Amino acid sequence: MRRDDRDDPFDDLFREIERMMNEMMGGNVDMRVDTEGTTGFGADTHVDIHEDDDVVRVIADLPGVEKDGIDLKCDGEYLTISASSDHREYDERITLPTRVDERSANATYNNGILEVTFEKSDESADISVE
Repeated sequence: MRRDDRDDPFDDLFREIERMMNEMMGGNVDMRVDTEGTTGFGADTHVDIHEDDDVVRVIADLPGVEKDGIDLKCDGEYLTISASSDHREYDERITLPTRVDERSANATYNNGILEVTFEKSDESADISVE
């Protein structure tokens, strides 16, 4: 919600709303932010994770970032979003709520909103003992 370095009088209110939303979603909403350094998403960026029966969806606000400035990596358990704009560098490693098939990833970016969807993967593989 913050667009500059000035103190936002509504900052505490927004944090409380995010905390309550996280409680309502049963802990499935990941809103971790790094506000201390120049890397990390910071207070003006919001990350949500939604999970249903077949799909995990990550939605991130990346204000001021061009599509070409976004780099995504996933190993099935973590999604790393790296992005850069003229004013900031974003670098966030997000723990996914369940294992996903990283090859099924589909990402869209429109008006500063990044949405990445993954199909869920089997939790474990069968291992035969010989």
